[in-house]
Amino acid sequence: MRLVVIGVNHKTAPVALRERLALVGDDVNVALKQIEAFTDGSVIVSTCNRTEIYALVPHTSTSHHANSPLSDSQSSDIQDVKTAGHSSSNNTLSNNAFSSSMNISSAAISAHITKIKTWLADFKQLPLIDIDPYLYVHRDTHALTHWLRVAAGLDSMILGEPQILGQIKNSVHLAQDQKVLSNQLGWIIDQVFAAAKRVRNETQVGAQAVSLSFAAAKLVTQIFDDLPSRTLLVVAAGEMNRLVATHIAGLGVGRVIICNRNPERAEALAAELRGPNRRVDVRPLQELPQVLAEADIVSSCSGSMDLLIDKTMTIQALKRRRYQPMLMIDLAVPRDIDSTISRIDDVYLYSVDDLQHVIAGNIEQRRQAAVDAELLVSQLVVEIDRRFQVRQVGKDIQQYRACTQGQVDKLLHESIAKLQQDDVSPEDIITELSRRLTQTLTHAPSKLMRKAAREGDSELLDFVVSGLQDAHRGH
Repeated sequence: MRLVVIGVNHKTAPVALRERLALVGDDVNVALKQIEAFTDGSVIVSTCNRTEIYALVPHTSTSHHANSPLSDSQSSDIQDVKTAGHSSSNNTLSNNAFSSSMNISSAAISAHITKIKTWLADFKQLPLIDIDPYLYVHRDTHALTHWLRVAAGLDSMILGEPQILGQIKNSVHLAQDQKVLSNQLGWIIDQVFAAAKRVRNETQVGAQAVSLSFAAAKLVTQIFDDLPSRTLLVVAAGEMNRLVATHIAGLGVGRVIICNRNPERAEALAAELRGPNRRVDVRPLQELPQVLAEADIVSSCSGSMDLLIDKTMTIQALKRRRYQPMLMIDLAVPRDIDSTISRIDDVYLYSVDDLQHVIAGNIEQRRQAAVDAELLVSQLVVEIDRRFQVRQVGKDIQQYRACTQGQVDKLLHESIAKLQQDDVSPEDIITELSRRLTQTLTHAPSKLMRKAAREGDSELLDFVVSGLQDAHRGH
């Protein structure tokens, strides 16, 4: 398949090294263009947890793109094939013209892997000896398996997380923009995306919430419907609340209120959350008792040592709300919300410990689902590899026919030239042409049968013989 993967991730390299090897912004575009010189297409995936180069190793004797027509050098090889009647090593299709273009040795693949490693070290201005112990390398179907596992979230720090698939798609778009994808690599990418979708749809590996923000969003969908009419109150605009607010806003909540001591940070979060169908208001933290009654959902995560929402404040808010249900999520340690509020009817209070307990159970479910997902990945890799081989053999046949046609054309041209001479017999020329064509066209299958016989491969020998017999009967 010629596919290779070279990279580091959260399991093989410390964060300090991952940061130094990260390829972001313009670096990716420059890197893709440089790698194009010695690959047959590449994609660079760089996130906080991984930096990986997916590339096709080029055929050693073809032009840069594997899907292009025969190169000038191959055409020259075809024309240089010796005619029948000379030595047996030259009277048929040249290995230089066909066989070497169809196969690439393990040594050649290893050389290209070393070239990519060296390039990466030079590009990041790091000694190869320092990064090589942390780099992993996969090739052929192992590379395909790795890519599919990554795309399906099976290789992520959070098992089954969906973000990585979007990150891979963005990486592919960058490669497309730089025009560095060959047709063959593009085909493989399409198979990976389709297979990853099947893994997520046919298993439960990504079905359960395993992050605090995702778990909070799940709670919202379990308690409320008609989300465009609901209001989310965000108390404190730190990173955790930003994640929670982003997840819940993404569900379609129609209004968000942000209460924060620092108005600049609150405005920055508000800018992220505003949308065409979403109103976002910023209020000072002092107004929390007044705005609490407007909230259907409350997410609080401050660094305060004191309670921000007490029982009295909540009871007053419920009265003003005419006792419509409220969901309160307290992610702070120490707590922002009085734990006794959980005893009040119409209030659903979840602490960070409550969510962690839910997540722990969900992680175990994901781990069990991952077994099914891994089995499905193995099956899909086999299917993709078979389709690849069928697709590739069509190109092999096309090149084989091109080589054969080149030899036939050469013999025919020579025969026509002889017919123009006065002292030759047309019957002798036609007979000689027939003999030479027979030698040319039967040499490859004859060589294959002798090889199968020498190696004791009776199954291959029977297959070739029966195939040739069927071909003759068909004519």
